[in-house]
Formats: sequence, structure tokens, C-alpha cells
Amino acid sequence: MSLDGVEQRPSDSPYVERIYRAGQAAVAPSRMRSIANSNWELVVWSDRGETHVAVRGPETSPTVLDLGPGEGETLGIIFRHGAYLAPMPVSGLVDTAVTSPHTTARSFVLQGEEWETPGYDNADVFVDRLVRAGLLIRDPLVTDVLRGEVPTLVTPRSVQRRVAAATGLTQGAIRQIERARQAVMLLGQGMAAIEVVQRVGYHDQPHLARSLTRFTGRTATQLRRASADEVLSLLYKTEVAVHP
Repeated sequence: MSLDGVEQRPSDSPYVERIYRAGQAAVAPSRMRSIANSNWELVVWSDRGETHVAVRGPETSPTVLDLGPGEGETLGIIFRHGAYLAPMPVSGLVDTAVTSPHTTARSFVLQGEEWETPGYDNADVFVDRLVRAGLLIRDPLVTDVLRGEVPTLVTPRSVQRRVAAATGLTQGAIRQIERARQAVMLLGQGMAAIEVVQRVGYHDQPHLARSLTRFTGRTATQLRRASADEVLSLLYKTEVAVHP
């Protein structure tokens, strides 16, 4: 079962992978299973009348979050591989989050500066301001490499360093996570496990099973079976090449 009550859209910005917002669902599940993901994001959420802002890094394993009755609206800006905050290395954000020390409904503090709190409709404008201020930068080589392109003027070791610096993860870890996420989407569409194995490049069904357990904490059968009590975190197709 996918995350209910979510509106999402792609972005024309080379820095942004996805923008989403989630409101209180009519029938709210009691928990959310956040499966592994290889992108970092900026999240704005309201809870019991208070606004919070955090930069959340890539997640290398699944976590289960309790969804209490006080949960309010949430906005997320998911950044593309290769985009990162210059003074905040992504390597230090893996499997953790940094919360803004001061937030209101209209503004928050990021890296010692006050910024207007973005909304769903002006998130791209907010990102442009970060870029103009020199706070958000991008290494296009990282994006190209993860798409499957092979650079000719950069050594493999240099590529590895640049991918790790911009994403906090290795190329191998990113591809493993993205393969598992694509498998979850295909299983959710009703595709047979053996066909999923062939589609996203697993060696065999045991390989698929190990990957799903590691990155989602669920089996293929469990992922197909909808649950009213638990939803999965947001899933979306990225440009990362996952085939061996």
C-alpha cells in the first residue's frame, strides 16, 4: 500500500528530483514504513500548530514511524543525486537528519541564515534562491555517472570520490537501493517476482528476497498485500541505471 493523501510532481530544476506534499488522510494508518532511499531531502511539516524544518539524509535501511493523531501537513523537496548543500556534507547526513534551530510558519534558519519557508507551489523558487546564494551546488558528473554514462576524462577513483562527496554513498550502494525501490513499485503493480528479477537486474529470486529484506524489511508477498495499518514511504522512478 503506498502513501495515501500525497500529491507529488517532478521539477524542471536540475537540482530537484521530486516535490511532494501530504495532508491528513481521511482514514489515517497507524504507522509508515520508510524504505531505504538514496536521495537527501528538505522536509517541512506542521504538528499541533508548530512548524518544523529538517534536512534529512539518505537512508540505507528501513525504519517504521508511528503516525500519531497530531500529524499535520508535510512538504518535501527531494534533491537529485549530485546536488548538495556546500557547507553541509551529505556524508554526515546519511541515516540521520538535521533540524532547523528556529522555525515559524513563515521562516526558518538554515546554515545560520533566515529563509522563507517554502510551499508546494513555490518550492522551485526557493531552490533557485539557494543556488543563487551559493548554498546549493551540483556536480553534473555524478548525475551522468549514475545514469550509466562512462566519463572519459576522469579516473575511476576520482569518480568514486565525487559520487561519495555529493551523495554520501557509493555508486554500488545507490544502485542497490534504487533497484530495491524499483522492485517494490513493480511488485505493487502486480508483476510476478520472477519477472521483477529479470526487469531490474537481480541474479535470481533469492537475490531479490535478500534485497527486499535488507532495504524494505518486507518480503515480496508482504509488499503485495495491502495493509490498512501501515503505508510505505513515497516511491518514484529515478534516472539511476540499476542493471548490472
